[in-house]
Amino acid sequence: MKRDAERGAALGLSTIAFTVCFAVWTIFAIIGVQIKEDLGLNDTQFSLLIGTPILTGSLVRLFLGIWADQYGGRPIFVAVMLSSALFTWLLTYADTYEMMLLTSLGVGLSGGSFVVGIAYLSKLYDKEHQGTALGVYGMGNIGAAVTKFIAPFVMVAYGWHAVAQIWAAALVLMSVLFWFMTSDEPQITAQRKEGKAPKSMAAALEPLKKLQVWRFSLYYFFVFGGFVALALWLPRYYVGVYGMDIKMAGVLAALFSVAGSLFRAIGGWLSDKYGARRVMYWTFIVCVICCFILSYPATDYTVHGIRGDISFSFALGFIPFTCILFVLGFFMSLGKAAIYKHIPVYYPDNVGSVAGIVGLIGGLGGFFLPVCFGLMNDFLNVWTGCFMLLFALVATALVWMHFTIRALERKTHPALKKPADLPELQGAAKQN
Repeated sequence: MKRDAERGAALGLSTIAFTVCFAVWTIFAIIGVQIKEDLGLNDTQFSLLIGTPILTGSLVRLFLGIWADQYGGRPIFVAVMLSSALFTWLLTYADTYEMMLLTSLGVGLSGGSFVVGIAYLSKLYDKEHQGTALGVYGMGNIGAAVTKFIAPFVMVAYGWHAVAQIWAAALVLMSVLFWFMTSDEPQITAQRKEGKAPKSMAAALEPLKKLQVWRFSLYYFFVFGGFVALALWLPRYYVGVYGMDIKMAGVLAALFSVAGSLFRAIGGWLSDKYGARRVMYWTFIVCVICCFILSYPATDYTVHGIRGDISFSFALGFIPFTCILFVLGFFMSLGKAAIYKHIPVYYPDNVGSVAGIVGLIGGLGGFFLPVCFGLMNDFLNVWTGCFMLLFALVATALVWMHFTIRALERKTHPALKKPADLPELQGAAKQN
């Protein structure tokens, strides 16, 4: 019972801590709109500003994951929260675009917290319950919605500086609670008692030679990178396309963040019950459909009829647009959980490094995609260009996944004429 209580406390506090970190990581989705206006930035400069913290949080994930495996997730998690809190507070002293970019690099450290929690919790739960536990933890993505729901009202009332200061204080408070209310992983405690040296960096990086790891990374580039990119971009999209004020835009964009976060626990449970591969198929098929619909630009048509021209238009109003976005976010959340269900199953001794590289690539999607969105706005002059790019990404991921799985199935079971019910392909996947 004591063991269950400790695991429950670790899961609950890790999830709350990750929520706070994610709220800080996406802070520019709201305050960036005001900064854009104050500094007179164009869309490309704006997209670079909101994407810079995502870049930092992505690049540090590999090393943070390895350090969490080597020294324990608890001290690394606390160090990440305190360091990102410092830079978030310093953000209020930046008064030029260049200083904003420099300080936002440090703010982005908060995004590295995800892989630390994955490495920490995967050592506390057995294989049969890891998917559910990691899915619950991944619900911390809802921090993006917290920022979108609350930050606009704080910013309108007190200015964007107050948002940064309050978010920084929340990180410090959470780091204190986490340190005093959780304990180290049993494996780390035993390692310290026995005086064993941590696993070397070379040994931790060994699994990265496998193509399977990079295939998982591409999947995560879409389901997580695309989620982060849209979470950052949607307030600007709603303002630009539908002429909304920042408060309304933030609330509607938050609905997508909720869908892409809150249901991640369901994705973990479904992956435990039906297999992660099957959940990935559901995710990619539905996302292909949603992105295709969203990518179609507002268009006026004229048909030259017998008795005169016939004109009609196609454009999504903000209500159907928001509904389709909610569905897209829901299935992205399932996919995020399914991908991380694979990692402790196939790489139980290297969760930190594998989760780190997958999270790194996925996080880079959250950096590069908003930049691409801004470039497409500036040069293509089509608002829906962002969804065109996401459609191409998810279609590529679906095709690669399907043909890889079919090849592995035929290699393991040559007589198969259709996909077998091999949810994890445990025998074949290790060879890929």
